[in-house]
Amino acid sequence: MVPPAASSSPSPPIDGEVFRRVLSRFPTGVVAVTGVVDGEAAGFAVGSFMSVSLDPPLVAFGVARSSSTWPRIRPSGSFCVNVLSEEQEALCRTFAAKGSDRFRDVDWVPAPTGSPIIHGCLAWIDCELTDQHRAGDHDLVVGQVRDLGARDTSPGPLLFFARQFGGFRPLARTGA
Repeated sequence: MVPPAASSSPSPPIDGEVFRRVLSRFPTGVVAVTGVVDGEAAGFAVGSFMSVSLDPPLVAFGVARSSSTWPRIRPSGSFCVNVLSEEQEALCRTFAAKGSDRFRDVDWVPAPTGSPIIHGCLAWIDCELTDQHRAGDHDLVVGQVRDLGARDTSPGPLLFFARQFGGFRPLARTGA
């Protein structure tokens, strides 16, 4: 498909609510980014996480510039990405809320960097912070993977689609 020719007139501004509605049609996985601040566990929910590179192994996530948690974790130089299961919706909502005691009643163990691995997550990716780029009202944070692990058997991942949480079920395969 060939894109239409560029116009010499400026594009009209994109309405924020329309932008959200249209992009909500793309499902995203949900993760909790965790770290340690002054000896205490800290973390927040993220819906924009991705693999960036195999060599070296890099991952990235987007964080709002208005976040109060990431600026506290960042100086440690490390973080852990916890891939949440569909059974962890309540935990996700807690990690998304401002001003809450996010780790109250949350079991976790330290990853090699010391960042929390949340009990019950589907996978964890322990990272050293390598870069941070300004991207509008968010920052894109890049980390080099230092260690990782996944559960062998588990429920499905927690997904966010059309402003609602849900799970994932593979389609039934037919034929050979």
